[in-house]
Amino acid sequence: MHVLEDNPVLLLFVVAAVGVLGAQVRVRGFSFGVAAVLFAGIALGALDAKLVLPEAIWVLGLAVFVYTTGLASGPGFVGVLRRRGLAANAVTLAALVVAAGGALLVHVLTGATRASVAGAFAGGETNTPALAALLESLKHAPADVAARPVVGYSLSYPLGVLLPLLAVQMVLKRRRTKRAPIVSRSVVVEHPVAALGEVRERHPAAVTFGRIRHGGSLAVATDEAAPQPGDVLSVVGLAEDVEEVVAELGHEAGDRIELDRRELDFRRIVVSSRRVVGRRLAELDLDDRYGATVTRVRRGDVDLVAEPEMQLELGDRVRVVCPRDRMAEVTRFFGDSYRALGEIDVLSFSLGIAAGLALGAIPFPLPGGGTFELGFAGGPLLVGLALGALGRTGPLVWQLPYTASLTLRQFGVVVFLAGIGIRAGSTFGTALSDPSSAYVFLAGLVATSAAVCLLLLAGTRLLRLAPETLSGLIAGAQTQPAVLAFAAEQLDDDRELNLGYASVYPVAVIAKLVLAQVILG
Repeated sequence: MHVLEDNPVLLLFVVAAVGVLGAQVRVRGFSFGVAAVLFAGIALGALDAKLVLPEAIWVLGLAVFVYTTGLASGPGFVGVLRRRGLAANAVTLAALVVAAGGALLVHVLTGATRASVAGAFAGGETNTPALAALLESLKHAPADVAARPVVGYSLSYPLGVLLPLLAVQMVLKRRRTKRAPIVSRSVVVEHPVAALGEVRERHPAAVTFGRIRHGGSLAVATDEAAPQPGDVLSVVGLAEDVEEVVAELGHEAGDRIELDRRELDFRRIVVSSRRVVGRRLAELDLDDRYGATVTRVRRGDVDLVAEPEMQLELGDRVRVVCPRDRMAEVTRFFGDSYRALGEIDVLSFSLGIAAGLALGAIPFPLPGGGTFELGFAGGPLLVGLALGALGRTGPLVWQLPYTASLTLRQFGVVVFLAGIGIRAGSTFGTALSDPSSAYVFLAGLVATSAAVCLLLLAGTRLLRLAPETLSGLIAGAQTQPAVLAFAAEQLDDDRELNLGYASVYPVAVIAKLVLAQVILG
């Protein structure tokens, strides 16, 4: 133990290694995933209170994790707020109010002190800023009173991770096991079409067009193209959406013009050029420049239908259709360099993290004279969302290559979980020896269970959220990166998960700060 005590970096990686090994253990299909690092830290910290990690280590991990999550969620964040932001945040607030009420009820029924119960609420909702606000409120209280929130927090924090993990595991079991594939169909047009762009606008689902054959010649199908009866058109999208468009325009052709490469060619090109990153496909003006169009975008392991408003990210692989003699130019335009994707823009990344940490340190006033801070998680998350939506500012590209973003997120969350696990474990063992710990533990159990159950009920019955979105909502309402990381490990596409998390996280942080102090009285 002395070696680990004297070498915090060694301690960090020992906990990470033990946790990752624990993540491989599955019981009836369930495993803790990356969250096992947290429980490894708690176990090791409980063995010896002298084992600690400097705060700066886990703060760095947390900031990197939430900032990169914000960057990835930014492009779709505004849209998700418009669609369901108000309802999702109302459900989150209701769940937290019920959780606070449950903790107060335990105080009334058992006589557990308000300070301990408030700490149990902060721990059960895994919100360190709420604990910090409690300690600030009790800074002039006797030492034994000031220590009570920490004890309550330590006892209930593991519950605040474990119960949402189990809820998310249950939710994700009912998701679709596979994402529907994108298909291409050739349709014979039966009546004149004013413009393909108008056809696209009439269909809320994403569809696009690749080629059009008029007479004996093939051309790229742009939004301005106006097919005539007898023309053959290739339609790209999800199968059911393509069938609707085919039925509207005519009937399916006997041949597949998308396979004819005599005049037009197609290939996947890696987006590595920073001059196109963060720009919408419509802005690139590919038709006028090269007589080209993009029909699909592969992001990570997921194929997406290319839409004019889609914003390109580093590492995207675009499927381009263009004249054979222009393909080399189009390839150079997008970059097509895997080496360039391995280079992170350290300047923009550092500026973004710094701005997030600075925002998190700003004290905002509360009614009654108090203040709250967004903290090391809230500040970087909000800045990441804003910069991710912005995409670029002049020469500065805020987005990260997809693979680099995933690597940074994984590294950040492992460092964070190891740090807070060791920190919680050092007081966990001591807290268990307190005779009143059972009541405090009960307060945390009631608070966490009430919040998770209400979120599950409202998310499935009232909001009718997809499993991925509901999982993100639970993780965001719980303000718990471990739950988010656990869910992301089980998904091929974590965009909806991240958006659900980001859409309620800021409101959840503020609500917990206020409610914890209401419980304190």
